[in-house]
Amino acid sequence: MTPLWLSALDMAAVFVFAVSGALLGGRARMDAFGMLVAAFVTGVGGGTLRDLLLDRPVFWLVDARYLAAAMAATALVWLFGARLERLSRPLSWADALGLAIAAPLGLAAARSVGAVWPVQIAMAVVTGTFGGLTRDLLCGARPMILHREIYATAVAAGAAVGVLADAAGAHPYVSGAACGASVFAVRAAAILRGWESPQWRGHAP
Repeated sequence: MTPLWLSALDMAAVFVFAVSGALLGGRARMDAFGMLVAAFVTGVGGGTLRDLLLDRPVFWLVDARYLAAAMAATALVWLFGARLERLSRPLSWADALGLAIAAPLGLAAARSVGAVWPVQIAMAVVTGTFGGLTRDLLCGARPMILHREIYATAVAAGAAVGVLADAAGAHPYVSGAACGASVFAVRAAAILRGWESPQWRGHAP
């Protein structure tokens, strides 16, 4: 059985990512159903791929609360989206919070099946970013993960901190918190300071 704290984090990650999906769906002029689809896909996409790759039961198939979380996020954006949009870069901050919650979940899931440390980091990245990638493609936006945003890099860096903390003998709660805090710190710094990943300077033939 999944520990209560992991279930709570999973639910929080789904909700926060779903808010970002509903926001982008609204910007893409989707109707309420389209926004719900974007919210749900964003909320569960990373965890779904993670569970499939690790040969685990897909978490949301046996718990209707995840769909309820996506519905609640969609309703929140539908009712208060205009106010949310007045905040500074609401989509980026929702993503940053979602990444910080989701990355430790990916680490914990990979660790639970005995995966080696590179796979643990990869699962943190998958859990944090795949839903956002699917959201961007679904809504016709340029995928943040594939361009200059420090996005997947922030997750990988935070996951590496979590792996190092675990290797040093830290309690799983501590290594998970270190992972999440590091992810949020890197992503927040990138948002506030405008940090971007380097681009290739070559030219196509």
